[in-house]
Amino acid sequence: MPFLEQTMRWFGPRDVVTLRAIRQAGATGIVSALHHLSPGDVWSIEEIRTHKALIEEAGMRWSVVESVPVHESIKQRTGDFQKHIEAYKQSLRNLGASGVPVVCYNFMAVTDWTRTNLRMQMPTGALALRFDAVDAAAFDLFVLKRSGAVEQYAPEVVTRAEERWSQLSDSAREELTKTILLGLPGTVKDLTPEEFVERLAEYDSIDSERLRQNVIAFLQEVVPVAEEAGVVMALHPDDPPFPVFGLPRIAGTEADLDRLFEAVPSVANGLTLCTGSLGAHPGNSLPKLVGKYADRIHFFHLRSVTREPDGSFFEDDHLAGSSSMVEVMRQAINVCESRNVAIPMRPDHGHAMDGDSNANQAYPGYSYVGRLRGLAELRGLELGLRASLSSADL
Repeated sequence: MPFLEQTMRWFGPRDVVTLRAIRQAGATGIVSALHHLSPGDVWSIEEIRTHKALIEEAGMRWSVVESVPVHESIKQRTGDFQKHIEAYKQSLRNLGASGVPVVCYNFMAVTDWTRTNLRMQMPTGALALRFDAVDAAAFDLFVLKRSGAVEQYAPEVVTRAEERWSQLSDSAREELTKTILLGLPGTVKDLTPEEFVERLAEYDSIDSERLRQNVIAFLQEVVPVAEEAGVVMALHPDDPPFPVFGLPRIAGTEADLDRLFEAVPSVANGLTLCTGSLGAHPGNSLPKLVGKYADRIHFFHLRSVTREPDGSFFEDDHLAGSSSMVEVMRQAINVCESRNVAIPMRPDHGHAMDGDSNANQAYPGYSYVGRLRGLAELRGLELGLRASLSSADL
């Protein structure tokens, strides 16, 4: 009776959250990457095995790569994109040869995940991540001043954004800009507004349909290599799962995922079922998606968001939010048992909490105590549901 494999993300030797601390949280697996390498670099067997050895010496296994970044030229199919695809293939071969079987990746244009507030205060005093639709519009309209942006927002949103911007102090405007342009270690670097505008312009001629065709072309090349290497690909959904700053989106809804899986039917073309990303879209039923994509889910990101009517959302407690984590976990248990596999899961985007001495130094959403709490709650939920299911069978 395989349980979900309990894991945590680790950003490598420079992470303020140590492998020792992660093991003490109850995790048996690590989600990590070679963050010192740039997108497009080949991951050598030597580099992979050196990183893997650090994890194994701490008493855990390297369960999931998150992620092998997809170079922007591949997403756009411009310049030397074929060279970068070949490098990606070689990295997959080397991961397979080194016994690291799951690769989480995303195909989001320019950004990784986008938030407008990294320190939203919860009623408990803990600090959460938030995406505020009005703040995002204000940044778009008054910092980026993107051509045609005003026509992409409803008139009431433009009015609210104007009011919000006029009320923000200079320091608050600077903080909003810094937050939105925040990069991710080894994946996306911090950008200036000018650099961001330049990156956005590269997608002026790439709509969602074209980006979708680009990811399909990428998968048609790399998935056969992954199969041969004994590796599965696990696409992370778009975050947020709707367009931001005019960028195209290809993986935010059930219909989006259907098209990608129908185009490349191999189960090695799989999914990271992120309950936070998909849960931010009101049209997604998370329990349904877990059941529907049971054969393709190779990794779970378990976190909860509370949605607001205008498209804003914030990262809530792991067992709270707008979707039922109980029903998600019930379906996840069914998937593990039907496939007889311990699918890795990790608590995602925990709150920064009092008593966590490293909370201010950790990457936003990845402080220790908030994720420890999330992992403990998810572990308890799984154990409780399994006990209730067993009792029901008696």
